[in-house]
Amino acid sequence: MLIETSKRLAQQAYEKILELILSGEAKPGEMLTERRLAETLDMSRTPIRDALLMLESEGLLKRHGSRGLQVKQMRIEDYMEVLQIRLLLEPEAARLAAGHVPAETLADLRKRLQDLIDGAEKGTSRPDRETVRAVDDGLHGTIADMAGNAHLAQIIHSLRRQTQIFDLRSIPERLTSTCQEHLVLIDCLEQGKSKEAAEAMREHLEHVRASIIRRLTQQ
Repeated sequence: MLIETSKRLAQQAYEKILELILSGEAKPGEMLTERRLAETLDMSRTPIRDALLMLESEGLLKRHGSRGLQVKQMRIEDYMEVLQIRLLLEPEAARLAAGHVPAETLADLRKRLQDLIDGAEKGTSRPDRETVRAVDDGLHGTIADMAGNAHLAQIIHSLRRQTQIFDLRSIPERLTSTCQEHLVLIDCLEQGKSKEAAEAMREHLEHVRASIIRRLTQQ
């Protein structure tokens, strides 16, 4: 029971620190210490320590000797290299997951994506980054988990975390087009079309890469 409680607290600490990083509240290059985080999150240092080790293993934090852990500064070169690896792995995960994702999961993701598209088309308030990220994580994470290969899923989750800490201001806003690409992918998964699912994932990630290159060349 104590072990389960410890794991649960560590996971809670992980989620809270992760949100600090992804939201930009903990800025790239900033040093994170157990003491300060324990005070900020109102938690004991043990789960904080475990959470920091998890984030370090995922490549979101870098250790600097006795000074502690630093939020990784993701350069554009780092981002593009990680995205290239995702291009190799995620289409295969989509191929393996096709026909194996529960219908209710796909239905929920489809509705959430359509809601984002409808909101954008009606000109209502733009969804916050956390909402968009949650939908994106939901689809990509589900595909990785349903591929039937735990090691592949773990690698994909880690790579996605690293691309998510890239400064979002440098990434073009592709809300509607991204949602539409995701809907195509969901259709392929639902119909069990393995080859088409892999190609839909590949095209989606290629579009992400192309949009980043286009933005950089316009600067």
